Amino acid sequence: MTAVAVVVSGGGAAPTTPRAPDGAQAAASPATAAPRVTLSARDVLLAAAEKADRQADGSGDWWHSVTVNRHLYAARTGGYLVVDRTRNEGWTPAATGGEQWAGDQRLGAEPATEADRRAWEQAGAPSEIEVLVPGKGRGRLALSTAEGEARTSHTPLVDGDKVFWLGKNVTMKDLRTLPSDPGKLKKWLMASYAGHGTESTSEELSGDAWLFRVSVGLIMDMPVTPEVRGAAFRMLAELDDVKVTASVTDAEGRQGTAVSMRERYDRGGVSENRLVFDEATGRALAHEYVVVEPGGLQAGFEPGAVWSSTALIEAGWTDDRP
Repeated sequence: MTAVAVVVSGGGAAPTTPRAPDGAQAAASPATAAPRVTLSARDVLLAAAEKADRQADGSGDWWHSVTVNRHLYAARTGGYLVVDRTRNEGWTPAATGGEQWAGDQRLGAEPATEADRRAWEQAGAPSEIEVLVPGKGRGRLALSTAEGEARTSHTPLVDGDKVFWLGKNVTMKDLRTLPSDPGKLKKWLMASYAGHGTESTSEELSGDAWLFRVSVGLIMDMPVTPEVRGAAFRMLAELDDVKVTASVTDAEGRQGTAVSMRERYDRGGVSENRLVFDEATGRALAHEYVVVEPGGLQAGFEPGAVWSSTALIEAGWTDDRP
């Protein structure tokens, strides 16, 4: 494994905008500097695995999750960036033969930073913002700054029992009986790897990058056991080129640690695919894509910008119906 050192330091404010925080930490004066401890990425992930193992499991009739998705856009005129936000809620039944329920609400677009807010105000603070949509033939898009109406929908489970995608469509039983040994978990997941990406068969993706993508989804908000979540962290600790970054602040203003891997896209550009988690508990906070080399769907954004993110607000078992 390519071990990447992590510097853990005391204090230091991080930005709360949807930009990625600077990887370099400000140097403190010798008189006030907190003690520094240098750990490897592997050590940090193994420690997170131990914390994940100790999480409560719980039970209920429904697996319930709430997330907020954010996507970065450039205004067509005015020279500013905006973040479009959507709240999503899901209820997945524990029993087979039922329905999955989903709720969504647009929370409105807002300027990405204070500098972007000033530019938006100078442009007349429009309530409808026409933005550029990267990618060939994707047309025009106008975003509203107002909240939308909350909507709820429900659909039968695929094949009567499929609830999530984890390299393939899986049942609740599949998820609840995944192996808690990291080697066996990797073997189970990699059985679905076919040499391409998770979204398109035309996208080439290495086995490690594919496994990282799938594992992030597992850790984020799937109804697996705490021991399986811990195994996923242990599995990530053994991947080549994985990187851990301390003191990352997600779009909800929560500070955590990020584990990431770079991805190069066929249509252009390089992103850092990263999972932000709370080291104290091993719980996921957010899944983010950070611009490394602009291009493709992230064309026009500066390196370091978080161009797409999902913040996990809550996830757990409940008996309450949607």
